[in-house]
Amino acid sequence: MQLDDAEIIFHEPLKGGYRLIKFKAPEMAAASKPGQYVQVRIPNLEATALRRPFSICGAEDGVLTILYKQVGRGTFAMGDLQVGQKVNILGPLGDGVFPLCDSATTPLLIGGGFGVAPLLFLAKQLPQKGVLFVGGRTSEDILITEEFEKLGWEVQLCTNDGSVGTKGFVTAALDAWLEAHPETKAEMYACGPEPMLKAIDERAARFGRVAWLSLDHRMACGVGACLGCIQKVRLTDAAGNVEEKTLRVCKDGPIFKSGTIVWEA
Repeated sequence: MQLDDAEIIFHEPLKGGYRLIKFKAPEMAAASKPGQYVQVRIPNLEATALRRPFSICGAEDGVLTILYKQVGRGTFAMGDLQVGQKVNILGPLGDGVFPLCDSATTPLLIGGGFGVAPLLFLAKQLPQKGVLFVGGRTSEDILITEEFEKLGWEVQLCTNDGSVGTKGFVTAALDAWLEAHPETKAEMYACGPEPMLKAIDERAARFGRVAWLSLDHRMACGVGACLGCIQKVRLTDAAGNVEEKTLRVCKDGPIFKSGTIVWEA
């Protein structure tokens, strides 16, 4: 974990209020792993706003990339950041990362909205290409899929309103793939809203597959000190005993294995 005043080298809008920003941060980029995140201090809001957590979308050649959406005071203020400006960043954070599957396993990436961001970082490090399933409310929420296509990934799009791809939830496309490939060794990696993650967890159990889920809780400190992002999990020890524990998403996660999360009713 490092604290760095990183220079902005790229900052442009995408669509639908989403923006892509790149920082020159060689040491932080080199230390980053897929599934980790950074905490960004928003300039001019230091006295009244906490740092904002963002999944790492890319960490190559000394450049750290994040994808964000302008939804509140902090992220709207980020929209004013200029190339050449320096921003204080804490990271990489999170001890729970996406484990890389072996070359005999087909990776299935499932992203909801800007949940696709850490999956791009992951896709660049996995030993083989697989299938990306991306869901959003409208076409405005379907992001950076062309980057996966350039890498050679199959991409399946789903939108709630049918404005692009298949109409419906992303889980419908995933179900169709799993049912059509019952003998294929596959592992799932997901990032998105909690209802989607819960649905992926259920499918991992139903189809006998492993899924790695990136939880998005309110992470204030990022280092496990404030206990504001706790998550109840159910773990099995070597003797087969099951025990419920409370873990910190910011420190012990944000990536959790399917079958371990105790979902709220």
